[in-house]
Amino acid sequence: MQPHLSLTAKIIPFLGHNDIISYPPVAIQKLDMDGDIPTSPRPSIYATQRHLQPYGVAAYTFVHMGTYRGGSNTFATVGLASKPLHVFGNASFDCEWIPEGGQQQVKKAKGWKILPDWGYGRVYTVVVVNCTFADNAGSDSLGGELILHATQGEDQPPERIVALTEKAGEYNASSFDPPFKYNYLYCGSSLYGNISPQRLREWLAYHATTFGSSSHFIFYDAGVIAFDVQIVLEPWVKAGRVTIHDVREQARFDGYYYNQFLVVNDCLHRYRFAADWTFFFDVDEYIHTPPGISLHSAMEELENYTQFTIVQMPMSNKLCLATNPSRTNSYSKKWGFEKLVFRNVQKGVRWDRKYAIRARYAFATGVHMSENVVGETTHSKGSQITYYHFHDTISFRGEVCRAFVNRPKRKRTIWYENLPYKYDSEMVPLAGAAKEYELQEIGSQPAIL
Repeated sequence: MQPHLSLTAKIIPFLGHNDIISYPPVAIQKLDMDGDIPTSPRPSIYATQRHLQPYGVAAYTFVHMGTYRGGSNTFATVGLASKPLHVFGNASFDCEWIPEGGQQQVKKAKGWKILPDWGYGRVYTVVVVNCTFADNAGSDSLGGELILHATQGEDQPPERIVALTEKAGEYNASSFDPPFKYNYLYCGSSLYGNISPQRLREWLAYHATTFGSSSHFIFYDAGVIAFDVQIVLEPWVKAGRVTIHDVREQARFDGYYYNQFLVVNDCLHRYRFAADWTFFFDVDEYIHTPPGISLHSAMEELENYTQFTIVQMPMSNKLCLATNPSRTNSYSKKWGFEKLVFRNVQKGVRWDRKYAIRARYAFATGVHMSENVVGETTHSKGSQITYYHFHDTISFRGEVCRAFVNRPKRKRTIWYENLPYKYDSEMVPLAGAAKEYELQEIGSQPAIL
């Protein structure tokens, strides 16, 4: 077939009756063998070419918080990244292990990224990058650097991030295997708002008692620890029971809820091999086991699991028993969880759960559970371990009792603010032991409301 020459119009099959496509005179040119307009050269139909000039930075490619070794050949990097780049784009990571001295071969691996905040990110989303090499990286204890190459997408130059520098002799293979330093570690979400020093004092004394001496508490200050709160925490820090991280700089980067997903993932990996179990819950929530059952004995039933979630007991944050006026002064000296003794029994509500995890088997985590674990998770109703939630009491300064009712008969339901409550005094007997433990561990402490 000979090519068509200098056609000004062409009838297209399967169009409507007598439908004809006409090309403008400027398009009159030699067609290809199939009768189609060639793609090159293209006619000049534009008045001008427009340019879009970017200024500044909408969001950083990556905001590095910490990188932690997870074994002889694996590392985890925790940070923030532009949410659009990772949710809607093709941002990725590559990893390099560069041995100290340059005498050994550089190792390379593709980074596996996890977005653990379930889409809750704002300008920034949390990214956990796992770098696992085919064989050992730095296990010879000679030292080296982990380099992370963060790309915004295809055809974009990567950012070179020195994620971890390991000096000669720092690698310790035994640190990744049990026995670990603690039985239980607490990883707290970001501390924010006007925290009540007295409520924090009560919470810390109670859980130091409940978790026992082989435990440690990690707090992240997101810009809230005032002087009176420091007074509460300082004795526990000096006693070696509490560690506090200053992360107030997180306010520069707009993430979800004071970047709490960033905080819990940093805590997970920084202390991954510090304890048998790591607990995640808030400072207005109290872990509880039934009378006569210690936390340790209850945990023994969970030895075959990597993770378990904990059932919530939602308590009123203002409803208390009416008291004899002559005893008002002594009543006011009671701790908050001694006085708030009415539990919300509303049906049909899906109450949030909190959880504990064997951190060494987790790659990333969330606020209410982890979806990135190796091993079994149980969501049993938790008759042995529950948590009492005194919502918002941690940010209320002053007397928590703001409404009073007489002691109900038997299991009678009390209605308050259109919600049903039942009397629940399970926490009351535990206050005495917490006060005694606090006295023994750090001495007499002032009440600061």
